[in-house]
Amino acid sequence: MLLAQNGHDLVFPDSTGWNIRNEGEVIKFRIQALPLAGFQAISITGFETLGIQVDSTGNFSWTPAYNLVDRIEQTRDFILPVIGLWKDGARIRKTITFTIRHVNRPPVIEELPVFYVKQTTRNSYQVPAEYASDPDGDPIVFKPVSSSLPEGASMTSQGLITWTPSRNQFNALKNNPINIEFIVQDQPSKAETRGKLRIAQTQLDLPPEILIVPGDSVFTLKEDATLSLKLYVSDPNGDDDVLSVGFIPSDTRIPQVTLKENTRLQYEFIWTPGYDFVDDAQKSLKTDLIFFCVDKEGNRTQKKVTVVVIDTENLLLKDALQYQKYRNSLLSALELINLLDENQKKLNVDYKKAKKGKKKRSMVNATLGAVTGFSPVMFEQEQAKVVSAVGGTTVLTMNTLEVTEVIGKSKDDIMDKIKINVDIRNRAQSAGDEFARKYAQKSARRTIEFDKDIDKLRTVLNDQRIVLLELDAFKEKQPEYTNKDLKHTFADFLEEN
Repeated sequence: MLLAQNGHDLVFPDSTGWNIRNEGEVIKFRIQALPLAGFQAISITGFETLGIQVDSTGNFSWTPAYNLVDRIEQTRDFILPVIGLWKDGARIRKTITFTIRHVNRPPVIEELPVFYVKQTTRNSYQVPAEYASDPDGDPIVFKPVSSSLPEGASMTSQGLITWTPSRNQFNALKNNPINIEFIVQDQPSKAETRGKLRIAQTQLDLPPEILIVPGDSVFTLKEDATLSLKLYVSDPNGDDDVLSVGFIPSDTRIPQVTLKENTRLQYEFIWTPGYDFVDDAQKSLKTDLIFFCVDKEGNRTQKKVTVVVIDTENLLLKDALQYQKYRNSLLSALELINLLDENQKKLNVDYKKAKKGKKKRSMVNATLGAVTGFSPVMFEQEQAKVVSAVGGTTVLTMNTLEVTEVIGKSKDDIMDKIKINVDIRNRAQSAGDEFARKYAQKSARRTIEFDKDIDKLRTVLNDQRIVLLELDAFKEKQPEYTNKDLKHTFADFLEEN
């Protein structure tokens, strides 16, 4: 078996189909670290929301949630980065690709509100969508259990029950309410769940009823959160007796259009306060919503819901700004690294020239004795251009010298600069890698340590020894670096803003 790097590797199971699993299936195995001696830890980062757990010894555990894959795509791949660390500084990064298959679940039926009927009146009851749903988002159809339906009653595939009870049937309901059964089936898998609906006799002159789901009376939410309430209206005297449904807010900034009518007896209140709802000087703001229903006889029912809105920081805007800080900091590191790489090439050339000059250059030392010279002016003008003469005795000495110490740049000075260049470059690369890895996820950039680590990175990039290299650490005109360039230099960089 070939090991990935300097004898270090991470080994995963190799059995056929070990990484092809179903939603809700428990996945457990151990990641083997080679060599075991000197091994420190194994980690998988960035997937905490999936519920993945891996301890420092490599024990992996994950139960994929049922909502990871929908019925349309059927399968979905999850690529998990695994990082292994050893005490000798070795760092191995490998990936596991899990193929998760969708698992169909049957529909869910909750206990339904009682269906109150009136005598000799066509009574209709729509099974509320809030009470009958499919956890996988599959379309559902309703099927009646014929043996449980009273004579004359019917149920459609959409869950609409209609019945016009006769006088005898209505009177029988007074002391003996009945339960009818039906089946909810999802499509196209046709998984089934059985539900029940209680039918009882209405009482005369009773006010209508409002069911609010969820049933809490106080809700606390942030400015960027959405409050969603379902309203189900019924009247003991018959649903046809409902005249109007509405709400009165204590804060007029809440528009009436937030209450939408799905059916005459089913409403939905959807409201998002927005970042400007609570004044900056306040921490929270309380508002009341009074929902009411009036029947044709003038009977009125109302329910109050209190909403406490908490002042909230605009995370979308903040995340975008923090991402720019993250990217710009790494851009600065990338620019310095590239600048130092260019300078390294130049220093290498200078060093080779200095070594060559030291070995091959010579100096000539000439000592003059008695010298006789003939000036060109002693001849005619035309000849003076080409004739000169020197006479006498001359002593000439040729020595091989340390020319680089006399002429040009010192070899030792260049070597010192090379060492400084390499050290600054390595520190910038290491600091950039750590910064890119630590703040790859936007959740990490929301911490108070983020700005502190930016300052630490800047300190590394603004190394005071850069001036000794006789270059500007940051050029005025830099190339247009892309995220691909950043990813190439800093492997853990992510474009998550």
